[in-house]
Amino acid sequence: VQLQASGGGLVQAGGSLRLSCAASGSIFSINTMAWYRQAPGKQRELVAAKTSGGSTNYVDSVRGRFTISRDNAKNTVYLQMNSLKPEVTAVYYCNYQTVMVAYWGQGTQVTVSS
Repeated sequence: VQLQASGGGLVQAGGSLRLSCAASGSIFSINTMAWYRQAPGKQRELVAAKTSGGSTNYVDSVRGRFTISRDNAKNTVYLQMNSLKPEVTAVYYCNYQTVMVAYWGQGTQVTVSS
């Protein structure tokens, strides 16, 4: 499985960005697609996840400001990020996983200036 992420960039505080990640290859119909982030000097952490069945999960710090969505027909996951704050600056990674395997995308930089 290959993951191609896009949509990162530089934005001012209060602005919005939308990340996209398209999966290709041998896609199993039952899966979870998620976004993680890693800030400098910190561990990678889960931001949001959405299963193929529609269940979602968010880290508390982004709940209400970020929305994860999927287009299962396109094997694509999105992360709409609103009301951005400088503390969310990080490299954002797309993740695809099933009960057997997990794959990572290449990461896309999100920088929020104050």
